[in-house]
Amino acid sequence: MTDLIVTLVGADRPGLVDGIAQAIVSHGGNWLESRMAHLAGKFAGILRVEVPAGRAPALSQALTDLTELGLRIVVEASTAGGEVMPSRAMEMDLLGMDRPGLVHQVSHLLAGLGVNVEELTTDRTSAPMSGEMLFRARARVLVPTNVDVAAMRTTLERLAHDLMVDIRLADLGTAPTS
Repeated sequence: MTDLIVTLVGADRPGLVDGIAQAIVSHGGNWLESRMAHLAGKFAGILRVEVPAGRAPALSQALTDLTELGLRIVVEASTAGGEVMPSRAMEMDLLGMDRPGLVHQVSHLLAGLGVNVEELTTDRTSAPMSGEMLFRARARVLVPTNVDVAAMRTTLERLAHDLMVDIRLADLGTAPTS
């Protein structure tokens, strides 16, 4: 079996997921996991599909040919199985007044520590009392075991103070190594 990673974007309309699912099932594929969303009139997503190795090229072509649905699709074979550093899974939540640069400043700090952002979800909402825009981010991060988590927390707290946001870091335990 071959795992394919599929990314897509196009104008949102009914039937997009059905068209993708039809192409996958007609080539003997199995839809394993995905993240998809409507963003500013567009439909965007990423998914992982498992398909018999001999049928992967035909499925890849069928998916990239879905231009009649108005989608741009990129298909790549998974390269999973490389060397993975032992790490600790953590969840990070950020909440504060929206302003440019928040994601960059936090991600830059994490990258400098060797922390991998495995999953990131962000949104903006109106503050209940003031109506100003709040920025909210939730990330699942993998912290290498050689990183001092207490020092990382202190560094994040200093950054949160400078940015005037709240950052919460919760330990999810040791991450799988394969």
